[in-house]
Amino acid sequence: MDDCLAALKKEFSEEPYARMFGIEILQLEPGHATLKMRTCEKMNNLFGATHGAAIFSLVDATFELTVNSHGTIAVALSVDMNYLNAPISGECLQAEGREVNRSRRISACQISVTGEDGRPIAACQCLAYRKKDRLPFL
Repeated sequence: MDDCLAALKKEFSEEPYARMFGIEILQLEPGHATLKMRTCEKMNNLFGATHGAAIFSLVDATFELTVNSHGTIAVALSVDMNYLNAPISGECLQAEGREVNRSRRISACQISVTGEDGRPIAACQCLAYRKKDRLPFL
C-alpha cells in the first residue's frame, strides 16, 4: 500500500490542472486525503471573491485522491457541493476527504473545506464508481 500511495503522490504532483491551482497534498492514506490551496486574485469572480469553481477544483482533487488511494481506478458518479462561506483572497484553504462507506463498486465520501481560521468554506458529499482496473502508473 505504501508503494501505491507514493506513486499516487508522485503522479498528482505532476498533474497539470492541480499545479495550475497550486494544490498540494498534506496527507494521504487509504480512504483519506488532506490537501491545501492558497487562493489568489486570479481565482476571483466578478464580485472579488474566490470563484466557486476554484473551491470545487480543490474538492475534486481531494475526492480524486481519496477514492483512488486503494490502487484501483475510481471515477466520479455524483458530487453534491454546498458553499458555506467565502474565502478571503490570499487565504490558504484546506480540504479533507474521508470515505464514509466503500463497497466493491461504490465509494461514498465526505469532503470539508475550511479557511485558515477553521471556519467552514464548503461541504461536499461524493459518490465514486470503483473499477476493477489498477491505476495505470502502478
